[in-house]
Amino acid sequence: MNGWHQRLEGLRLRLSAHDALGLMSVLAVLCGLATAGVILAFRSLVEFSQSQLLGSPGQFWELAPHWRLLLPLLGGVAIGLFLQWLRPEHRGTGVVHVIERLGYHQGYLNWRNAVAQFVGASTALISGHSVGREGPAIHLGAASGSLLGQRLGLPNNSLRTLVACGVAAAIGATFNTPLAGVVFAMEVVMLEYTLSGFLPVMLSAVTATVITQLIYGSSPAFSVPAVHLESLGELGWLLVCGLLIGALAAAFIHSLMFFSNSLTRWPLALRTGLAGLAVGLIGMVLPEVMGVGYETVNLILLGEVATLTLIALVIAKLLASTLAIGLGIPGGLIGPTVVIGAAAGGLLGQAAQVLFPTAASEPSLYVMLGLGAMMGATLRAPLAALTAMLELTANPNIILPGMLTIAMAVLVAGEVFAKDSVYLHQLRLRGLDFRSNPLFQALSRLGIARIMDRRLVVVPRHTDRRTLEQALATNPRWILMMDRDGVAPQALLPVTDLLHHLQVESTMEVDLLQIPAKRLEPDTIEYRASLREALALFQEREVEALCVVNTIAPGIRRYLGVITRQDLEHQYFQ
Repeated sequence: MNGWHQRLEGLRLRLSAHDALGLMSVLAVLCGLATAGVILAFRSLVEFSQSQLLGSPGQFWELAPHWRLLLPLLGGVAIGLFLQWLRPEHRGTGVVHVIERLGYHQGYLNWRNAVAQFVGASTALISGHSVGREGPAIHLGAASGSLLGQRLGLPNNSLRTLVACGVAAAIGATFNTPLAGVVFAMEVVMLEYTLSGFLPVMLSAVTATVITQLIYGSSPAFSVPAVHLESLGELGWLLVCGLLIGALAAAFIHSLMFFSNSLTRWPLALRTGLAGLAVGLIGMVLPEVMGVGYETVNLILLGEVATLTLIALVIAKLLASTLAIGLGIPGGLIGPTVVIGAAAGGLLGQAAQVLFPTAASEPSLYVMLGLGAMMGATLRAPLAALTAMLELTANPNIILPGMLTIAMAVLVAGEVFAKDSVYLHQLRLRGLDFRSNPLFQALSRLGIARIMDRRLVVVPRHTDRRTLEQALATNPRWILMMDRDGVAPQALLPVTDLLHHLQVESTMEVDLLQIPAKRLEPDTIEYRASLREALALFQEREVEALCVVNTIAPGIRRYLGVITRQDLEHQYFQ
């Protein structure tokens, strides 16, 4: 058993030093399997329940008008009561929660928040709230990766990678778009692109997608007909489309922030109940607003939705979704942006048919362009949106018009209307000023094992000469002096100072606190920590060195090495 623990500890240290890509890839596959299992359970629960209520998932128009009112109302009240029963720190859900835990808590996600997400989001989707399933899926996937890493006691830099693996796996399993999952995880959640991060994330996304394809088949989320740009003369109209979609994305973000700041002093159950009432009232008139809305997107792609319905759908879906999410319904916002963008794209495609009757592309092309542009501008993730469009259509002809429309939409939303990513706006609403700092990201990717000096021996303050000579035979660089009880580190001595004392003095008993030596004031840090956490400790506690420890049990530690401020500064300025 001791040999197994030693091998496991060795693997953890390798992961901390970021030189175990093969092992990280194996863990990524396990994360993909775990995420696929959770996503299948989540999706099966929602679809089975909707089938029992509606006859077919997503078809809320089959319900009688009074049930379209009562179902989201009852669901909203139930969600609010459930969340009120939880402690406040366990209510956080969604993509913004994942980004917060990754940016401020080293990727540690709590299983209680994941349960809140599973129960709350499934209730919201079953009861017809105008929210998406991708945000909850991303949270559940990220939690699967984080909890796997926590269970194995992995270092924090590896935990971050497993969170990204779970995010990519969740999107791949939900949309059947593994590449878009990888890009989303790196572009939106991790905010970086690295080779060591890419490979495990790719494997996790592929694993989860394959598992879900075995159950649901390989068909994409939407039935997209063959699309292509009829004429380069349409490029000017595409710029106009990007401008209008960018303005629409800015309106979505503004509306969401408005409702998020509204009625904040009301009890949560009243807020979610009000959200349910509003969605129900809208659903009585326009049932296509209810639920995720993918069935409606398919109808728009086939050209089976009338112009007035498309106009009403853009306005009503934007209002219902931002109101529901802003007032506390734990659903996703990617799904609503997809539906809004598709409906707006359908309108722009119809306008193109009128403006260019002999040279306009099929409206289904504009539906996909609107979908991608709305997603890219709202999330500020142009590459993820373009990749999703490419995978959904399996058609490279969409790349050129897609790039132009998405770029224009992102520019308009960001530069004209000063709207950042909707997730960053939500973080700021929580009082968190999340910034992408390349240096901090680089330090977060590396564990402290990367630079710690393992040439360390631990001895008590009062030590006989023979014990010290035996310790020095291992060629250490540092002597860690413990307190009288042998529990806490008291000082860190360079071994050269001790050697000098033993050469000039012949005493058999040595008091390490009394001999002439340079002494550094040490603190401790767990071996799972990243270099960013070490930097924070140096800055906050103003210590001169950190002793890297592995806490085996309460009060029982193994001292693995030393990091000095100079060691970290050398890495910091490399």
